[in-house]
Amino acid sequence: MTKDVVLESSWKQVLHEEFDKPYMKALGDFLRSEKRAGKIIYPKGSLIFNALNSTPLNRVKVVILGQDPYHGPSQAHGLSFSVQSHVKVPPSLVNIYKELKRDLNIDPPPHGCLQPWAEQGVLLLNTSLTVEAGQAASHSKQGWQFFTDRIIQEVNQHCQSVVFMLWGSHAQSKTHFIDQTKHLVLCSAHPSPLSAHRGFLGNGHFSKANFFLTQRDIAPINWQLPHHIDSLQ
Repeated sequence: MTKDVVLESSWKQVLHEEFDKPYMKALGDFLRSEKRAGKIIYPKGSLIFNALNSTPLNRVKVVILGQDPYHGPSQAHGLSFSVQSHVKVPPSLVNIYKELKRDLNIDPPPHGCLQPWAEQGVLLLNTSLTVEAGQAASHSKQGWQFFTDRIIQEVNQHCQSVVFMLWGSHAQSKTHFIDQTKHLVLCSAHPSPLSAHRGFLGNGHFSKANFFLTQRDIAPINWQLPHHIDSLQ
């Protein structure tokens, strides 16, 4: 991992020092050694920072925090819970769409690409930004957690009136980075089929987020996704 990584300017301004830190240098060494060993890493390099490049720091309105990228072929493209448009919608996202329908009566699109949300100010962040093919959470202890903690801290410091959707205990462990006197934290179970019926379905987070934003004269998120969308390549 080097300072010449392609990163949107507002994020590069606040994060550039992270790339000089020992943990990030070790993470870069780890990723290069894994690739030399023939392991497949998702997402591809140009999409690792897609969440940051799609949602500049000064445009963040909502943060949806996931764990690590999808580890199946062609799924991950750098946005939490999102897949490329030609890929089957994963079970957790199916439940997110179910809650959107229940909460806001929004019909699900036939794809799972959430890029339009990111472009409106929804930071779709995973706590780890890479994963080995077929090995869930395989990079979760390699240093990404420090980098993404810093991202959350920067949003907390530099942005006003952000909605943080923290689904599941893993995401909720980041609550201590967030000043709840200036931001809204919404917590529930994770949308995974293993837990969605324990509080995710019925949480009303999408309407609550938009109510919070509009009360502060911030344009709400249009959660309706277009029916057709081009895949990132």
